[in-house]
Amino acid sequence: MVKRSKGYRSRTRALFRKDRRKRGKIGIGKLLQAYSVGDKVCIEIDPSIHKGMPHRRFYGKIGVIAGRRGRSYIVNVSAGGRSAMILVRPEHLEGRGR
Repeated sequence: MVKRSKGYRSRTRALFRKDRRKRGKIGIGKLLQAYSVGDKVCIEIDPSIHKGMPHRRFYGKIGVIAGRRGRSYIVNVSAGGRSAMILVRPEHLEGRGR
């Protein structure tokens, strides 16, 4: 038997699939979106951009912006009964109300 692959993006075919109408280049507004410390954001992973992509376990989670590191944001997320501090680029974030 062949061993099952356990890569970083394993079992994400359905999770990361884009809708037909949302394929193609992303808008410039999504890249330039600015968040401040304390803002609530939802992690919506864009599969067409590999850089700054968080792990699939954080997909759809709500987090709080804790800071900035380069072009990425430090987001505090609770997943699996514990809190995690992850680095995410703005392409994979969507703003939510405070």
